[in-house]
Amino acid sequence: MSIPHKVGTVKSKQAPNVNTQPKAPVAKGVKAAGKKRDEEEATDTAEGEEWMQGKTLVKPPDQLDLTEKELNEEITRVLTANNPNAPQNVVRYSFKEGCYKPIIFVDQMAIHFELEGNLVHKESDEGQRLMAKQAEREDGAGDEKLDNLAKAGKKARKLTNQFNFNERASQTLNNPPRDISCQTEPPPRANFSATANQWEIYDFYVEELKRREKSKEKQEGQFLNKEEDKSKKKMIQAETQSDDISQLAHAAKIIERMVNQNIFDEVAQDFMYFEDAADEFRGEKGTLLPLWKFLYDKAKGLSVTALCWNPKYNDLFAVGLGSYEFTQEERGMLLFYTLKNSSYPEFSFNTASGVMCVDIHEQMSYLVAVGLHDGCVAVYNLKKKSDQPIYNSTASSGKHRGAVMQVKWQKDDLDSNHNFISVSADGRVVSWTLVKHELVFTDIIKLPAMDKVPDDLKDVIATAGTSLDFHKQKDYHFLVATEAGKIHKGSKYYSSKFLETYDAHFMTVSRVRWNPFHPNVFISCGWDWMVKIWDHTIESPIFTFELKTSVTDVAWAPYSSTVFAAVTTDGKVHVFDLSINKYEALCQQKVVSKKTRLLHIEFNPVHPIIIVGDDRGHVISLKLSPNLRKKPKEKKGQELPKGPEVEIAKMEQLLSSLR
Repeated sequence: MSIPHKVGTVKSKQAPNVNTQPKAPVAKGVKAAGKKRDEEEATDTAEGEEWMQGKTLVKPPDQLDLTEKELNEEITRVLTANNPNAPQNVVRYSFKEGCYKPIIFVDQMAIHFELEGNLVHKESDEGQRLMAKQAEREDGAGDEKLDNLAKAGKKARKLTNQFNFNERASQTLNNPPRDISCQTEPPPRANFSATANQWEIYDFYVEELKRREKSKEKQEGQFLNKEEDKSKKKMIQAETQSDDISQLAHAAKIIERMVNQNIFDEVAQDFMYFEDAADEFRGEKGTLLPLWKFLYDKAKGLSVTALCWNPKYNDLFAVGLGSYEFTQEERGMLLFYTLKNSSYPEFSFNTASGVMCVDIHEQMSYLVAVGLHDGCVAVYNLKKKSDQPIYNSTASSGKHRGAVMQVKWQKDDLDSNHNFISVSADGRVVSWTLVKHELVFTDIIKLPAMDKVPDDLKDVIATAGTSLDFHKQKDYHFLVATEAGKIHKGSKYYSSKFLETYDAHFMTVSRVRWNPFHPNVFISCGWDWMVKIWDHTIESPIFTFELKTSVTDVAWAPYSSTVFAAVTTDGKVHVFDLSINKYEALCQQKVVSKKTRLLHIEFNPVHPIIIVGDDRGHVISLKLSPNLRKKPKEKKGQELPKGPEVEIAKMEQLLSSLR
């Protein structure tokens, strides 16, 4: 057991009886006489009683002789609890500081004696329990002794003799036997006689075979009915399970949209309410506010080749993904995004070849026409859960020999069949009709060969078509842009040659579009850095804008006949309003990094936003500032006229000033 040390003081003194004074020198004779006298006295006292003898102090030979002052001096000694054998230089590794540090506090306890015992203090909890158990045992032993004494006091009961018994027996009477008999009526009888020949026997066998065949058919029908019932039950179970999963998927989609709207709440607030107040100090200039960015991990390595807004659902748009590198054919994807969820597409379809163009039916917004890199055209139905198209062209059904660059839905024909028109790199303009389960093609016209091609090769070397657009009012008139820089105006009802040809650009024409309001105006852009606005009645352009780099796409605004936007390969978006400035853009803003090229642009049909796609497969949404969507100021007491007539008059005023 350990003994704690306490700090205290100890006072030490020399014995007062010890004579510490120095003795005076004595003569040797006197000393000898004194010794003899002492010895004689000692012998006398020894003979007497011992208690009469006085106590003498024995002084050790090495005892110090101290003075009175030294004897009275108090010496203080301090006892500490420090262990002198405890180490003072112990170091341990500190994981917090990453180095070895000395330990300040060292255990000073020194164990002198230790013994393990089984004694328990009687006042402790364990001692109280043991004492209680012992008391219970003693009480039980006392009760058993009392019971034994009580049993001994009673008389023992005498057991009966088990060998004294009687055997008894009895016999019962047997019932007398009885005979019971009854008589039944005889069965009816009839006499039958007939003659049987070979024909009757043959007819009988034939009837028997027919009867057996009918019974087999009944059994097979019952078996088939059982199998049909089982298959129906399985189908019903699968449908119920799919219904449950679809209900869960619908709920999960709503939750996903809510979570995304909470994450991008600031972007949603900017989309709905933000108006750049700084436009008041910019004069005519405006800006673009970045909103959502749409990207898909599985679309890495693909470029945005097409953009198209859904005409019915204004927040839904389609994105075609492929590649403009025609040296090698790559995979493609068709994605549908909504502004309510920018993190994941609503629909996704994988294609074996790259998607080059997309168009959504105006009335049937779930029908989507797609042109592919390998020359096929396909039609997807968003209502069906299948990843495969419902219609697909093949080599036997008029497939294009080059990449399909543009598809456009048309009004239903006289038989109420859906149809669309495509233009391809093989120079063909083809009409496709959806008839039952196949696509029926009709060649409308073929693009003429370039002037540099020899006459004997004009039928072999085709002029590639790059863009196609139909007139908004006269749906049978269309424009086709070519790789040679020309734009052809044609008609669906006149397929022998084009109505008009415009020498538009020096290089490839990347896009051509009719104005949504004015029936005579269209716009074009090309790789020669130019954006040109045309009147189809005039062979030369009305407006020409040079953007100092290749222009990949241009689009008219749906809210004004004089507003359009273009994107270039240097990553800039250019927004023009001819009614405000006829010479330069109101906004030139870079929206992507340096090495990224913008390829396509589309205006939302309702909201003041645009979407642009780049060569990395990303789609960015941008909001137009108030200066880029100005409306004429209202005069007091006068209401502003609204409608397409106002926009037509605005464009007509510009054209008349130039004519």
